[in-house]
This record gives sequence, structure tokens and C-alpha cells, in this order.
Amino acid sequence: MTRIQAYEDFVKVHGILLAASGLPRTLHRKLFDKLTSETFDGGAYFQVDPCQGGRQRRLLLTSAASMPKDSNVFLIDHAWTFRLSDAYKQVLLRVLDTQVHLVFLPTDVCLIEVSLLKLQEVPGLAQRMAALMCVDIDSNSDAEEIDGDGVSRDNYSKLNVTDIVENEIGYAKERGYDTVKWLELEELDIDDDMLLSLDLSSKFPDLLALSLYGNKLENVEIVVQEVTKLKNLKALWLNNNPVLENCDGCMADTIFKGCPGLEIYNSCFTSNFGEWALGFCGGVYEKDNPCPIHQDNHPLQSVTSLDLSNRSIHSLINKAFSPAEMPSLSHLNIRGNPLKQNSVSELFKVLKGFTSLQTLEVDLPGPLGESAIEILESVPNLSQLNGVNVSKILETGNHVIDAVLQPRLPEWTDEEPLADRVVNAMWLYLMTYRLADEEKIDETSVWYVMDELGSALRHSDEPNFRVAPFLFMPDGNLESAVSYSILWPIQNVQNGDECTRDFLFGIGEDKQRSARLTAYFHTPQYYFIQEYEKFHQKLQSKSTTPLPVESTSSRTLRRTDGCALRVYTDLPQVEGFLTRPEFIITTELKDADIIWTSMQVDDDVKRAAGITDQQYINQFPFEACLVMKHHLAETIQKAHGSPDWLHPTYNLESHLSQLIGNYYARKRDGMNNLWILKPWNMARTIDTTVTDNLSAIIRLMETGPKICQKYIERPALFQGKKFDLRYIVLVRSVKPLELFLADVFWVRLANNQYTLDKHSLFEYETHFTVMNYRGVLNHKNTPEFVKEFEQEHQVKWLDIHERVRNMIRSVFEAAATVHPEMHSPMSRAMYGVDVMLDSSFQPKLLEVTYCPDCTRACKYDTQAIGGGGELLKGSDFYNYVFGCLFLDETRHVCPL
Repeated sequence: MTRIQAYEDFVKVHGILLAASGLPRTLHRKLFDKLTSETFDGGAYFQVDPCQGGRQRRLLLTSAASMPKDSNVFLIDHAWTFRLSDAYKQVLLRVLDTQVHLVFLPTDVCLIEVSLLKLQEVPGLAQRMAALMCVDIDSNSDAEEIDGDGVSRDNYSKLNVTDIVENEIGYAKERGYDTVKWLELEELDIDDDMLLSLDLSSKFPDLLALSLYGNKLENVEIVVQEVTKLKNLKALWLNNNPVLENCDGCMADTIFKGCPGLEIYNSCFTSNFGEWALGFCGGVYEKDNPCPIHQDNHPLQSVTSLDLSNRSIHSLINKAFSPAEMPSLSHLNIRGNPLKQNSVSELFKVLKGFTSLQTLEVDLPGPLGESAIEILESVPNLSQLNGVNVSKILETGNHVIDAVLQPRLPEWTDEEPLADRVVNAMWLYLMTYRLADEEKIDETSVWYVMDELGSALRHSDEPNFRVAPFLFMPDGNLESAVSYSILWPIQNVQNGDECTRDFLFGIGEDKQRSARLTAYFHTPQYYFIQEYEKFHQKLQSKSTTPLPVESTSSRTLRRTDGCALRVYTDLPQVEGFLTRPEFIITTELKDADIIWTSMQVDDDVKRAAGITDQQYINQFPFEACLVMKHHLAETIQKAHGSPDWLHPTYNLESHLSQLIGNYYARKRDGMNNLWILKPWNMARTIDTTVTDNLSAIIRLMETGPKICQKYIERPALFQGKKFDLRYIVLVRSVKPLELFLADVFWVRLANNQYTLDKHSLFEYETHFTVMNYRGVLNHKNTPEFVKEFEQEHQVKWLDIHERVRNMIRSVFEAAATVHPEMHSPMSRAMYGVDVMLDSSFQPKLLEVTYCPDCTRACKYDTQAIGGGGELLKGSDFYNYVFGCLFLDETRHVCPL
């Protein structure tokens, strides 16, 4: 087709795209004119201004005249486009001078991919993205922070632990203290042995505040032993240490008993909090003033502003928290605290006593009830509640109010390179699409950042502009495709007005809109933590009685006339390796006694293919409760609650609020917050992501429905590499439950040494183990693996194997209990169960797969683990699988 020149031809070719964009028909011709002339005229109408102290930008209308609704349309370029796995290393470039562009796909169209180059090596790209995302300046560029002894904090952080301790002793003497009372040993790679060698209690017997944030402490007994020697401690921070993952809650109780004066533990108030904790939050106590000079003083009298948000406070009824101690208190923030030990009336009584209190911040709904009006009536001195003037609240009569949510702004350190800052900040700016053509949709999504003008559009629930993708095909075909975003006013806009868009356009509360705003804004943590705690308590209350292991009840299919059973299959491995004389392959579906297929067979397929109720099929009804990841988690949670072998798992389509609450709770408690996102029904780790970025977790919902599961950040390793195990489970019957575990199983190894370095999270061959389809497959024979693993870790594999067996039995018991409709006398099936071991060699369930890929089982001969180590010939695998399922044999399998 020749190049489009007439408007009529443009509409004919792009009619579906125009309708999908939502652009008013009255603007179609203007869009055509700008596309054909490549007119980017936004600069004549808009201005990008810094805001939020230079950490964000906004877009203002600066044209002399106002801009009426639906009066103009503007083209927006795309500045950076990439696939997520390549975000740190690679970028898809648009070659502007040859008009080769990337395509945003509102419908089923294709994309022309161009060069893959490293983000750091594309001249100016990292710098441009950093400037666009406002992360191009040092967070402390104005002045170098100098410690009290004249040592810059940058140099201070480079000293070893011993030097820092000596510096602290010298600094305390300069300040006139006999001994160090405040000690910060943060992110210094302190391990258990080093903590013992420091002998802090001997050097600092009067220590009041100790921060060991971000070190490598692991041993509960050692940490408790050393900490509880410090009898005068008022505050202790162990946040971001592995020991918090290893303890069960008893550690905190033991520390509280050993340090009876402790008021702050891991940023949270203890039940013993008082004047010191309040003084810390009120700015009275700090490193230069760790304790009151005169004991008879009232040190809190000068406190006017007190931020107690997210301190896990359960009661405000406290001698120190009183008008007598803080008569000048005018601003109070108690957001994010459960306050479960206080009634609403008790809290109102306490707050009413603070006659100077002018502004209050509290969760609504929350511990003070659900009504802003009632709070104002009970605390009449307030002039502001949650950032909103009292007069406005009373005028509007709103019961649930809050000031505008504060935007999430990127955080970084001066030492971080620009590429790292960009990768962290990009989730506040990205938009996404998935590639497709007439035949298929791409398995992985593509993300992109709009240019400086488009990226300056901030969010509003009542926007005055709308943005939509648009694919322009100047030659009328996909080969000439060029992608843009288009921008137009949907309200009347005046000169000087900020131009905004709805980041969640088309997403209402039925799709968790309020929770999804957390990707862009600081939403109330208290609400989400409360939702998580309710969900967690519900899971904890679940328990299921194990199903009895019954004797075999399924009947053999062995024919009495000696004729072979006819098997129809679309799997080459079955066709090639099922060689027993009791079975014969047929190409006619209607003639088959057994149908063994990789495709899902539902009622529609049965009718279309003529499958009858007398034919056996290798799948059970409703087996989606096992093989679809969100249904699997739901099934297990309904039956078992939260078993140790299932890491915390959330269906993001229904339990986003609970996930956010868990994330906030773990952050509050200083625990690791690395999560893995998996599509509901994709295999081979397609569209799977590992991240600790909450905005990323929420934004990744846009690429399709997913579960979010706590990442096993401390797995058992084999020679320093991550691995998982594939087990084969054979199911003869659901009612009664008849399960068999194949003697053959195999290990799948990652190719790279395991690390939690943030750059490695983008490395497939570090964090994933399925190498059949990408990467290099390094097969390890199972007996060799078991022998070397036992030697490396000094464990007995048969003990681990027994725990795995029990876990697998529990998984299928859950399905049989929660979904008895799975039962079908004409079903026999094989499932793959993927298992990982944690650093304590406890099994963790990864997933269950239907009709698993058994290439390795057929390709490699191996030996059974345990017993006599019987030879398992790969070529015989399907012979004994079919023998177990259809002939009631138990050769090379064990009943579960």
C-alpha cells in the first residue's frame, strides 16, 4: 500500500485504534495532521516545573488562552523501552532518523525490535532517565555531614568496626561523658563472631541506645547473650539482620526480660515505653543528648510536636504520655498504631487533656473510631485533623477525611550509580504493553517511559487530561508502524493549572483501586496491617484432619482377553517410550481406551472430539485447584491455613491489601521483604519477577493476574548454587485418595553462584533453575547429587525425603478435602511437584504442574535413593508410570 496521504484513508486503516484510544471523533483530523507532519508542539502549551523540593516534576498549562475540553491533541514520544529482565543491562532503542519504532499494542499488532544495548553504555540514556525521574542529584549535595569528632560520615562509614568503636569512645569524652551511651554500628557486616569479640558490655556498661541495623547477625543465642548484658538499654535496633528471620518471637521476650528498661525494640515501642521513648520521638534524646542531665527535670516539657506513627503502640495510657509531662504538645501523629488495649472513650479522655493540641493525625477508620466529626466533638481544641482544616470538615460533614496522599518519592544514597537509582525509581513512571501478532501474544511484557512532558503528568482522581497509546501506520501496514502516546484535555483547563491524568484509568474499587494507589502514594499503613493481621489470624485458625491411607480400591484395566489397551497420545515421549505389550498406541481418538494428552479436556472438548465416559483420561475434574498457582494457594489455605511448607502467598487479584499489610509489617519489624511474583498459569518461570520494591509488586499486576509469594531468600544451596527438586506424583483416585511417588526425581540447578545482591535479581541463571528452555542445562545425576549434598551439609537425605513425602501427601489431601468434586472413576493422572529446601533443609512447595515435562526421566538412567539402589532405566519410565496407574502395579513407585 502507498503512503497514507488522505484523512479518509487514515480513518479506514486506523479505525479500530482510534476507537480503542478513546480520542473524541472531533480530534481525529487534528491527530492525523500532527502524525503526518510529525508535529510535537506540546512545548508551546505546557511547562515542566519542579516540585516536592526538586524530587518530582509537574506539568502546567502556560498557553495564554485557556484550553477547552476536547479542543486539542498532542503527541508524546517514548524515551526508554525495555523488557524487565533487561532493565538494568539493556534498552530497546528507537532509531528516530529511520523511523523504526517500538509498538504499543492496544490490539493484536506486532513490533519491530531494534538493538539491545546496555543501559549504562547508551550515551546519555542513564543521565536522561535520572534527570526525568529526579534522581540525578546527590541527596546530600549541599554539605558534607561532619561527625562530632571532625570525621566526615563518608569516611566514617569506611572505617572498620574497631576504629569506629575507638572513635565513639573519644567522641564521648569530648562531649563530657564518662562512657559511651549511644552507639551506632550499622551496615558494617558484623557477624556473630565479631559481635562476641566486640565485648560491648565491658566497653560500654552504661549504653542506652544500640543500633546494629543492617548487619549479618544470625545466631539467636549469641545475640540474646550479648544484648542482655547491657542492662541499661533503652533502645535496640536489630532491623535487617538474618537473626530476625531465624527467631520465633521468643528472642524478643528474652531480650525484654534481660533488659527490663528497654523502651524501643526494632523501631517499635515496647509495652514498657515511657519518657525516654517519647523523648526520642519528640527530638529530646539523640546521640548528642542521650539522657536527661538532671533527673528531677521534666525533659518532655519542651516537646511541641510528637510523631508516634508506626511504632506498634498498643496503649497510650502511660504516665509519661500526659499533659503534665508535655503541656506544650500541639502536634501529634499516632497513625499506624493498633492501640488495641484502649477503648475509644479512654483515648478521647487522654487526648482531650492536651489543651494545647492543635493538629492530630490518626487512621480513619482506626482506634478513634470511624468518624472525623466524632473526633472533633471529643477533642474540641483541634484546628486540623489529618491535614484538613476543622472548619472544612464541619462544613462538608465528611466523616472519613484525609489530606492529599503524599507521593512516593525515590530514595537513594549518594554512592548509588545512576543506573541503580533509575531502576529503583522507574516504577513511578513506567507504562506497559505486550506484543502480539495475528497468531500469538508475546510471553513477556515490554515497559516504557514517556518523554519529559508525558512523565511530568501527575495523578489525580479527577484528572483534566487523558493519555492513550496510539499506533500510527503511515504506509498502511505493520512494517511501517510508529508508536506514540496521545494527550488531550477532558476538562476545561485554565492558564497556570496543573495538568493531570488518572494513573489508574478504568480501575475502580472492584479492582482494588485504593490499594493499587499504594504504588504511587503513601497510603495508611495501619489499615493494611490490620487487613493482613485479620487474614493471618484466619489462616492460623485452620486445621484439617489428615485423610486415612486406604488400601487400593481402583480397579486394574488389564484385559482378560489378553488384548492390549489402546492409548491415544499427543506426547512424543509417551509414543516413543511406552513399549509394554499391555499397551498399544492408536492414532484414532475414538478407539482409545486411554487418552493421555497435554491439552486440557473440558466438556466442550469432549463433545467436539467425541470422547465418551468409558474412556480414561490423564486429568481429574477441577484439577485447576492444584495446577493453577492462585487456586493451589487458596486450596492449601482453606485446608491447612498457613503450613510451614507454604511460604506466605497472596492472590494479587483478590488479596492485594493483605499483601501490602504483610509487606508493611515486615518492614516495621526489620525483616527481609523480598517477594516473587508468578503468573497464575504460566510455566517455565515466564513473566516471573523477584523484587523488594512495593511499587513494582503492585505495578506488575498490569501484565496479567499473578500471585505474590514470600521469596525463599535463604535456600539450601548445592556448591553455592540454588536448586529445586522435581518429584513425580501418580494419582489413581481422589476418593479414596490413592497417591504414589515415583522413585525417580531430579534436581534442577541454577548456573550462577547464589547471591542476594540487588543487581542479581535481574539474572535468570542466578535465581531460577529451569534451564530446559533458556540458559545452559547442566544435568546432575540424582545419586551423585544426593551423595555430594549429604557430604556438603552433613545431613541424611532420607530424613529430608520423608519430610518431602509428608508435604506432598498434605498437598493432595487439601485438594481432596476442599474439592471432593475432583473425584472421577475414569481419571488417572501424573503431576510434577516442584520443591525447594530452605537453609534448615525443610521442604517448601513451589508449584504443581499438569502433564509435567519428563524429558530427563526418559533420557537418563539413574538409581533409586534408599533401599537397594535399584537401577531406573530412563527408557522404562512410562512403562512403570502406566503400570502403576492402569495395571495396579507398584514397581519403581512408593505409595504416599
